[in-house]
Amino acid sequence: MAEKLIFLGTAGGRIVTFNLIRRSGGFLIEKEGNYIHVDPGPGAFVYLYQLGIDYKKIDLVVLSHYHLDHSADLNTVLEAATNGGKYKNVSLFAPKSAVVGENRVLLPYLRKRLVKEEFFSEGSEHTYKGWKVKAVIRHKHHGTETYGLFINDKVVYVSCAGFEERMLELYPKEPQVMIINTTFYKKRNHIEHLSAEDAEVLIRELKPKKAIITHYSMEMLEKDPEKVAKELSDKTGVEVIPAKDNLILGV
Repeated sequence: MAEKLIFLGTAGGRIVTFNLIRRSGGFLIEKEGNYIHVDPGPGAFVYLYQLGIDYKKIDLVVLSHYHLDHSADLNTVLEAATNGGKYKNVSLFAPKSAVVGENRVLLPYLRKRLVKEEFFSEGSEHTYKGWKVKAVIRHKHHGTETYGLFINDKVVYVSCAGFEERMLELYPKEPQVMIINTTFYKKRNHIEHLSAEDAEVLIRELKPKKAIITHYSMEMLEKDPEKVAKELSDKTGVEVIPAKDNLILGV
């Protein structure tokens, strides 16, 4: 059965996220009726319900980092997936800082309801119920423990980051799909978020079969993601899709 990508939301940055200019909530991959949920940010619980997704079919929740636009609904999604602790059917892969320590975003009591929890380190590989997640690279992202991911040997997720040349060495070449958190249109050297200029370099050098841009700031929305995606496609020769809230794509 073909896998599906489901984008609950495409907001990036404080203005777009917390003024609900675009939805947040991360994205899911569906395989044979079950799901992995990546970065369940604000509203994820409600958006899952609106799409008719059965919480108990979520096998695995993955966090790239603990910032609230990526993790705000983590506890609610896990509580729903276990039906208030009646089921023990879901695991969590995340940076250790999201689970342990002063900046943790996971409520401690929920750790007991997980089948297992595993912490990322650069290059670490993790598996659960047929899902495979590799923490490809630890990103530079305002001092936060943040990872770019490779899921099921198919989907690359370039999460929030300041661009580094070593991305071109560590991310896999020619993946099936590359999702890039493209927050800005123009590069901002003092802010560790990717721009359309950075996305162009990643796409040109890594040559994914298909690229998807998401996680938009106001600047990106003003430039129009559809126009930016076409611009990137024309420059790189790779199909670039601008993610929209509730977008569903075959993988």
